[in-house]
Amino acid sequence: MINTTGFYTLFKKELLRFWKVAFQTVAAPVLTALLYQLIFSHVLSNHVEAYPGVSYAAFLIPGLAMMSMAQNAFANGSSSLIQSKVTGNIVFILLPPLTGFEFTAAYLLAAVCRGLLVGAGVLVVTAAFGLPWPAHPLWAFAFGALGCGVLGALGIIAGIWAEKFDQLAAFQNFIIMPLTFLSGVFYSISSLPPLWRAVSHANPVFYMIDGFRFGFFGQADVSPWLSFAVVGVSFLVLSGIALRLIDAGYKLRH
Repeated sequence: MINTTGFYTLFKKELLRFWKVAFQTVAAPVLTALLYQLIFSHVLSNHVEAYPGVSYAAFLIPGLAMMSMAQNAFANGSSSLIQSKVTGNIVFILLPPLTGFEFTAAYLLAAVCRGLLVGAGVLVVTAAFGLPWPAHPLWAFAFGALGCGVLGALGIIAGIWAEKFDQLAAFQNFIIMPLTFLSGVFYSISSLPPLWRAVSHANPVFYMIDGFRFGFFGQADVSPWLSFAVVGVSFLVLSGIALRLIDAGYKLRH
């Protein structure tokens, strides 16, 4: 049987953890995305057309929203776990009768909630740049939620693996940042040379952003079904790894 009380308590704790400092965890990423939008759309709007009939300013918005969602979903679980491990209060999370599935689900769901909240904020503040109503809203929501789930699971893995804050920072700087910035946020990969286009196809974050854009414009660099399959498989694999690490107590039970 699922311990619904324990699951809800841990989930609520993770929600309150980021909501108590929403100015930092929600408002700051939204402001950062707005600054990207202002700078890049001003500089390149008259020089770049990614999709026929879609302005560059509008093209940027879904990519920035998905990038912000991914980065904040990753940050939620990873920062929570590393703080609990460094301060030693991880024991108070491990002592209650929670299964690994309940533990993982609570952290994952909280990461998805933070990511979606940040993404909604980015879409609202940048809508004035010409973002249309989503052509396929279900596709947009599915890619938004799954994308947050993928990075949320990766954040749990990183938080479990890291033993110090600088290790987590290295994970973010050398893995998360390149994956998100080189995923087609600021450009369409159809404009890249063949070699770099092939490299982009090996990046799962590209499929999140491309599928999310399809939800708004009905246009994409690859089939949305292919993107959905890649993102879905990535979510299952990474969440399975996170669950296995938690069940094994890897770097959690010393």
